[in-house]
Amino acid sequence: MRDKRVQSNIRSRFIYLEQGNFGDYRSVGSGVFELRIHVGAGYRVYFAEVDNTIVLLLCGGDKSSQTQDIQRAKPYWREYKEAHT
Repeated sequence: MRDKRVQSNIRSRFIYLEQGNFGDYRSVGSGVFELRIHVGAGYRVYFAEVDNTIVLLLCGGDKSSQTQDIQRAKPYWREYKEAHT
């Protein structure tokens, strides 16, 4: 990603996440959430919460790869849960 403005926006969103402010996000099912970043190509970051405190970042992409990214994030989350239960 070469666009410095996009990089800055994404970094800022991660800082907000660290502070517990999730901003614009929604559930995409199976315990996976989509963080929407409205800059550039419409970037998305897929995550899950662990014990209500830890955010596990699963994968990311932009609006054009949204469906595939969601399909990729869900098995990552399932595998994580299986390995840690």
